[in-house]
This record gives sequence, C-alpha cells and structure tokens, in this order.
Amino acid sequence: MQARTPSESKTILTDLVLPSETNPLNNLFGGELLARMDRAASIAARRHSRRIVVTASVNHVAFNKMIPLGTVVTVEAKVSRAFKSSMEIYIDVWIEDRESGICSKANEAIYTFVAVDEQGTPVPVPQLIPETDQEKERFNAALRRKQLSLVLAGKMKPNDATELKALFT
Repeated sequence: MQARTPSESKTILTDLVLPSETNPLNNLFGGELLARMDRAASIAARRHSRRIVVTASVNHVAFNKMIPLGTVVTVEAKVSRAFKSSMEIYIDVWIEDRESGICSKANEAIYTFVAVDEQGTPVPVPQLIPETDQEKERFNAALRRKQLSLVLAGKMKPNDATELKALFT
C-alpha cells in the first residue's frame, strides 16, 4: 500500500448560507456547519484510503465566528494523520466578506474516520507523508491527541503514552 500526502486528500466545499439553514439571529446553525464539515472530511478520508469510510468521532470543534445569512462558506479538509485503519481529518472553515471578498478563518474541527470493507470491518489505510510545516505540525499533534483519547478511554496506560509524557518532561 503506497503512502500518500495530505494534498492528495484535500477537499474543498464552497457554498452559500441560505435562509433555511439559519437560526433566529440569521446565522448558520452549528449543526448545519457540522454536517458540511462531516461531508468534506468523509471525502478527504475516502480519497486517502480509497475505501468506504465512516465517522468514528468528532474530536474537536471550535465555533469561533458566527456565519451570517448570505455568506460564502468554504470548508477545507485534509487527512492530517493515518493510523492502522483510522484517519484524523483536520478541517478549516473560511468565510468570505461580501463586500471586500477577503477570506478569514471562522472555525475549525478535527474528525476521525475509519476505513471499512463492505461488511463494516475496519481495513488498513495507507500511511501519510506530511510535506509542509503546517502538515508536519498537525501530523505530530495527531499522535498526541490519539494517545490522550486512548488514555481517557482507559485503552492505554498513561505511562505508555510516550508522546504525551514528552510534553511534561
């Protein structure tokens, strides 16, 4: 199985915020944004693994800026790390100013997907080779996040979480 780069999984979805997708303050519903991020992340995971993928977890979501009615929203997703059958997907959400056209980061999220066969059994995925400084940073941080998740779930002993221990020694 040949390793792939994050750019090979890059997925960009651009859409407009419509009235039926907004709350009483005329801002995009958080759940609508979560769905958009899930779709982009699933495409990125599928591009990396070339398999059926399922959402395993939403590890982190930051709703930093409101997204008003009529805003152009761009969701950008890339695989940040591949493990045995799972992949961490890092998602950046950008909004475009209606008048100036300037794009600014509004939100971000980290999802985990698992590649499965037709029966839903997890299958191996290709390794990831980060290229840019940001990709390398996200790649390294992904292992710490995974170890923290395993420790909190009781699936890894804290002493075995070498990447986490390195932060404190």
